[in-house]
Amino acid sequence: MGVFRLSQHCCELHIIINGLPRHRFPFEDDCIPRNGIYFLLEKGEYGHDADRIVRVGTHTGPNQLRSRLKQHFVQENKDRSIFRKNIGRCLLNRDKDPYASVWELDFTTREAKLNNGHLINPAYQLTIESRVSDYFQKHFSFCVLGIEDKTERLSLESRLISTLSLCDECAPSVQWLGMSSPHEKIRRSGLWQVNELYKEPLNNQDFDRIEVLASESR
Repeated sequence: MGVFRLSQHCCELHIIINGLPRHRFPFEDDCIPRNGIYFLLEKGEYGHDADRIVRVGTHTGPNQLRSRLKQHFVQENKDRSIFRKNIGRCLLNRDKDPYASVWELDFTTREAKLNNGHLINPAYQLTIESRVSDYFQKHFSFCVLGIEDKTERLSLESRLISTLSLCDECAPSVQWLGMSSPHEKIRRSGLWQVNELYKEPLNNQDFDRIEVLASESR
């Protein structure tokens, strides 16, 4: 697939997603399907004359879309959401905050808590989590495509991410928070993710399916 075709597909994707109902945080559960793919759009970021898609995500467990969204955007625990962790990394890195080394640690296991728990400043940790939540609620909105089948969700998610990362026409702005990320993949792709980048993009059949899903979600 040529560069023009890739950018055309990415442009078409942005038009479709920007035409879907827009949600913000916190959200009402009844407005969100139980299964599907979500698309994050970020304040101040634009691509193809529309709000730029900065993350695509889904879930693996049945009926867990709402729960997954809350893990990212509501529940203040960066060890349950790599997305939250990445936002915190950028905030701390931008501020040259030495607490970034503690934020990097994962405290989900008992062993980790025993070995490194003494490094945590509980009050400051909560302050950072609050800053992450505040950033989410002030800067992000999202759209959803309802998809029941897990295999379809995961397959389509991968090609969506690849299409966005392969497009040369929807780059991040110079002030994008992700530019402060220690991860080169985030800075380069302009996306809040490091997996499924630069792989197989969407094909025409995928777009036909997305059009159907979008019409059902409007």
